[in-house]
Amino acid sequence: MRNLFLTFICFLSTFLNAQEQKSVDFISGTASLSILPKEKQIIGTVTYSFEVLKDVDSIFLDAKNINFTALKLNGKKVKYVNDEKHIIIKKRFKKGKSQTLHLSYVAQPKQTVYFIGWDDATSTNKQVWTQGQGKYTSQWLPSFDDMNEKVVFDLNITFDSDYQVIANGILIDAKKNANDMTTWSYDMEQPMSSYLLAFAIAKYDKKTVTSNSGVPLELYYYHKDSIKFEPTYRYSKEIFDFLEREIGMDYPWQNYKQVPVKDFLYAGMENTTITIFSDGYMIDSIAFVDKNYVNINAHELAHQWFGDLVTEVDGHHHWLQEGFATYYALLAEKELLGDEEFYWKLFDTAETLQNSTVDGKGESLQDPKASSLTFYEKGAWALIMLKNEIGAETFKKGIPKYLEKYKFRNVTIKEFLQEMEAACGKPLDSFETVWLEGKEFPNEAALTYLKKNSSSIATFIKLQHEVGALIAQKEQAALIEKAYDASTSIALKKRIILNYSELFSEDFIKKILASNRLKLRQALLLKTVQIPAGLQPDFESLLEDQSYITVENALYRLFLNFPEQRKKYLDQTKDIIGFSDKNVRLLWLTLALVTEDYNSLKTKDYFDELGSYTNPKYDPKTRETAFQYLFQTFGLTDTNLEDLAKASIHHSWQFKKFARTLFDELLKDEAYKNRIITLLPKLNEKEKLYLTNKLE
Repeated sequence: MRNLFLTFICFLSTFLNAQEQKSVDFISGTASLSILPKEKQIIGTVTYSFEVLKDVDSIFLDAKNINFTALKLNGKKVKYVNDEKHIIIKKRFKKGKSQTLHLSYVAQPKQTVYFIGWDDATSTNKQVWTQGQGKYTSQWLPSFDDMNEKVVFDLNITFDSDYQVIANGILIDAKKNANDMTTWSYDMEQPMSSYLLAFAIAKYDKKTVTSNSGVPLELYYYHKDSIKFEPTYRYSKEIFDFLEREIGMDYPWQNYKQVPVKDFLYAGMENTTITIFSDGYMIDSIAFVDKNYVNINAHELAHQWFGDLVTEVDGHHHWLQEGFATYYALLAEKELLGDEEFYWKLFDTAETLQNSTVDGKGESLQDPKASSLTFYEKGAWALIMLKNEIGAETFKKGIPKYLEKYKFRNVTIKEFLQEMEAACGKPLDSFETVWLEGKEFPNEAALTYLKKNSSSIATFIKLQHEVGALIAQKEQAALIEKAYDASTSIALKKRIILNYSELFSEDFIKKILASNRLKLRQALLLKTVQIPAGLQPDFESLLEDQSYITVENALYRLFLNFPEQRKKYLDQTKDIIGFSDKNVRLLWLTLALVTEDYNSLKTKDYFDELGSYTNPKYDPKTRETAFQYLFQTFGLTDTNLEDLAKASIHHSWQFKKFARTLFDELLKDEAYKNRIITLLPKLNEKEKLYLTNKLE
């Protein structure tokens, strides 16, 4: 009998994984959660109301490794099955009846909820945050992994009063309880897919601005980052106002919040009304030049319409989310930063997509397993060419009609195309075949569009052909320098440098460096390995540029080319930190340590500081760079090895992969291998298990 029961459960689990729940419609869900960060546990209740659309003999919710303590249907206890992936109620439900389902549970999420810093008693930036897309909200809330089930969710979250809790919707109450705890209550008015449920908990400050349409825009930041607030959130209101105008539909939710978190898995995530993004994008004014939040800001906001309001049916239609968000982010940058930025970014992505096609890696936009390059960049190109084909005015009429028709619903590519065909009055079969179904990137069509709309790109493409037709380098150089001098386009000049700098004369290089154009000076620096002695003072001037990328690369190249001046270069840059990942400081420490007799009394301090940056309190990029510099120079201490063990089980797969690859290299060395074996008793069970398996 037991075997029969287990067979039934396995069948039911497989069956549920493969189907949508079409017989019932879940309308609303109210959850109350107590977050226990030290235990990495959530104690919760959730009450769902649902309607039976047709007679059915069971209902289910997705619930990954959740333990249920009580379940009531319409106020009465009911039998259920928990297969560790779903909770299943086997009961006859009659069409037309409204029902209430109440669940009490305890969850210990293996993913989706991330408890940052709670294992470290010294951490001053403890956090809890969620990432639902691709990770399953059903790890912490019995809900619906199928994005076609849209529910109006309200969240009540109880946590330490010293923190702030931010979640979907409007905060309607923050009630202080006993034991210095507060319950934050958030209200949503419209339905959304479960993967867009989110919360973030940390110690934040906040500033609120209001859009032209009256929507509150809540912008969160750490108190220590107050001077980074303006550069980080620069243009936020302008982006919001622009997208409402450009999309042609008012923002569809109650408010909008942006929240930075530590060790985030991606650049940002467009949870309904609350974008969570990596705090690596909290930047100062110097960093803004090279790395800023503007594109991500616009991209995640565009998703509030394309992804949150109107959601793909499944991965075959992912273009309707990522392609659209990428497209509207590009338009926002065009509005804010100008046409040159827009068209040259398109030129770059077209070049990358064409290279992918040439390498045999082209993909259809209807392939659910396509790469980010396809969904994002080719997806944006498809929309640009659709607008080009049917006309900007028609395109702008069709988009809001499409959104209005399918708002708070799920949609397919075919349904989108039908709306655009209705708007333009002609079939779009050819567009669909070439841009959506085809694997190859239509490079000629893209270049024709770019040449028509950007004179500087047209000039560059013509220059490429003319240079290619010449054999003598002297003639090529003369033609290139003439084209450079004739242009007023900074983007074109930069592209000429990146493509042809090896043909430049010293006098021409000197002229570029004397231009005081930061991006041109930087481009030339990045293309230079050997610095001519006669240009040493010119390249030294790059250490004064207001760019962390420029300073980092100038320091490194000057250090290698002019060893007799190393101490001078180190003195000049000793107080520069760089981006949030400390790119300049980490390089400086490494170079200071390898420079003979440089501040020898501080050598230990420099080594200790460099080694300290492998600690989990720093972001993965900082830690990764520190590990690399140590590995390539002085080696890793036992403390660094313990930090690397922690990195080997980190929730970021990219960082985890880096750490495990580095362990592979270390274990080739017998001395490192013996040290790692000695350290095993100090590690936690997960770290120990991974390394024990690796050693075996």
